[in-house]
Amino acid sequence: MTADVTIGGGPQAVDLARRTSADLLQRVEDRLGALLAAERASWAQVDERTTVPIDALAELIASGGKRIRPAFCIAGYLAAGGEAAAPGIVAAAAALEMLHVSLLVHDDVLDDSSRRRGLPTVHAKHIALHHDRGWQGESRRYGEGVGILAGDLAMSYAEELMSQAPATASADWHKLCSEVLIGQYMDVAAAAEFSVDPAVSRLIARIKSGRYTIHRPLVVGASAAGRTDLAAAFAEYGEAVGEAFQLRDDLLDAFGDSADTGKPAGLDFTQHKMTLLLGWAMQRDDSIATLITEPGHSGDEVRAYLVDTKVPDDVEAHIAGLVDLGCKAITDAPIAPVWREELKVMARKVAYRNA
Repeated sequence: MTADVTIGGGPQAVDLARRTSADLLQRVEDRLGALLAAERASWAQVDERTTVPIDALAELIASGGKRIRPAFCIAGYLAAGGEAAAPGIVAAAAALEMLHVSLLVHDDVLDDSSRRRGLPTVHAKHIALHHDRGWQGESRRYGEGVGILAGDLAMSYAEELMSQAPATASADWHKLCSEVLIGQYMDVAAAAEFSVDPAVSRLIARIKSGRYTIHRPLVVGASAAGRTDLAAAFAEYGEAVGEAFQLRDDLLDAFGDSADTGKPAGLDFTQHKMTLLLGWAMQRDDSIATLITEPGHSGDEVRAYLVDTKVPDDVEAHIAGLVDLGCKAITDAPIAPVWREELKVMARKVAYRNA
């Protein structure tokens, strides 16, 4: 299947593109809800306790989220000329969101985070439940066990959904799954070593978050439409915009309002995450490492020192450069003009979001 690159980019074309994307995203939402509802109904007949991890996933999905990965998957598919009526793209996009849910639940365990999207995280909720009911064993181990298993269940559902997507997207899907887990490991290792290496920080930003958020979903969508020729342009765009996405995430963690982000502020500080923001700052001021690693220092102190280094300004400039780079990467891509412009709009939205 090939894209109709003769389609213009006027208001009507933009409106059609956005309405088509919105319709597909709603179908993704319906698909996720139907899957979990069917699983719950089936397992509830076995034992009421079997629904606990399913309910945890359903609550997290219902709590909101930006659906960035399904949106980019759908954009890649439609830009590649995919037919909106084909059911496979909905399954692929739903798989990406379910994978994201799996990684969020696991990430919260790894980061010991207490809140996600304004609600208690899965493991934190079950730590409290175990404690309140006076059950046997250690509350923390129980809660984290529930979190790990719920995340694994989401991964299983993601694979089930992806099995219903076009087979042409399979290779990119498996590459996405493996590299994001390697990226998660690198994130954990860099936090433990806590050594300043901006090159490693940028690598982690790309493979842990950027690729699986922007680059791979775009390519999965294009592959689902049979357009492997778009892989190079989407990779260049996705690598740049994906890194910008993660750098914005780093800034939001450091300076964002938890009321907007829905999670505790300063988690990267408490978990010693070696982000590019911290790496650059520690190169300029050795005392920042002490503020982060030694007890008795507040997040406000760290933030004040970061501002003094001017590194947040440098990160903002770097984000702007990455967005420009991504937009240029698709200037000559063989896709309809309306999708070139929509991908540029999407790049700016994810790079300059406030949550």
